[in-house]
Amino acid sequence: MLNEKKQELLEKIKSWILIFVGCTAMCAGFVFFINPYNIIPGGVYGASIVLHNIFPSVQVGTFGYCFEIPLMLLSLLLLGAKLGIRTIVACLVQPLIMNVLSWMAYPDQASLEALDPTRIAGGLIDMSDHLMLATLIGSTLIGMGCGIVVRNQATTGGTDIVAMILQKYAHLKFSTGIFIVDSFVVMFGVVVIGFGVGSDSVVAAENPSLLLMFYSLIAIFVASRVVAFTITGSKNDKLLFIISDEKLTPLHKYILDDLDRSGTCIKSSGLYSKGDKEMLMLVVNYKEANIVKSKIKEADPRAFVIVTDAYDTYGEGWKPLPVAEELQPE
Repeated sequence: MLNEKKQELLEKIKSWILIFVGCTAMCAGFVFFINPYNIIPGGVYGASIVLHNIFPSVQVGTFGYCFEIPLMLLSLLLLGAKLGIRTIVACLVQPLIMNVLSWMAYPDQASLEALDPTRIAGGLIDMSDHLMLATLIGSTLIGMGCGIVVRNQATTGGTDIVAMILQKYAHLKFSTGIFIVDSFVVMFGVVVIGFGVGSDSVVAAENPSLLLMFYSLIAIFVASRVVAFTITGSKNDKLLFIISDEKLTPLHKYILDDLDRSGTCIKSSGLYSKGDKEMLMLVVNYKEANIVKSKIKEADPRAFVIVTDAYDTYGEGWKPLPVAEELQPE
């Protein structure tokens, strides 16, 4: 009993540490690779970058607070949701980490306000001539950090809350809500930064609006893909349905003895022939799928086989079932 409590405590500590690691990774992506080049990856911090161009004395992280706190209050008011303590902490800590990293990265207040890429980290990370690479690195760090936070039963708040409000009151899909908000933020950035309404940033002046939109859309796409991969993995499990007139005994033996897996035999009958058939349902990883298909051919060359992706697999030999009321990243 004592060991179980100790293990549970260690898991909680590990989870909190990973939340802070995830927030730090996200902030590093913004501070070193996104903010200095006025790339707008949507969301709260995309809007914060735009506002910083109008009010350079206010840091991006500080604008983050201006969005996060009202959005959390809106969530409580309009959604009636009780935000978890991990989500609240992540939302409040992330802007602080971003401001601290910004103060550490720039040598003086003038370069900090200008977000001058030639002065960041003493000029060691100046990627003004490699904006595509900066976009890819920055959005990868953001996506990875966000994924780590979500995997540990927290969220980064922000536009997710707006999307949930739109879902409830405008009857839009969650993904559609995110797309609308991110599109609005990017267009806001194009107007302010791309057309020079904001600050006199050198990077902004050298990058016309269409180029800014191009890099911003790439950042949004890459970050979303990395978030999905970090949360759910590569999703390479395959679900096979094998329907045969034969008993498929050699295939059963191979699955049980060689693959060390199991499956489910389902009694079935042909809709046209009315004859009894055997249907075997089986989940394997992608490497095993091709081998199983060759074994099916050996057992019954006339077998009817369906192979599809298994989005998630729980149970013995796979992932444990989720705990009730636990936040599920998928």
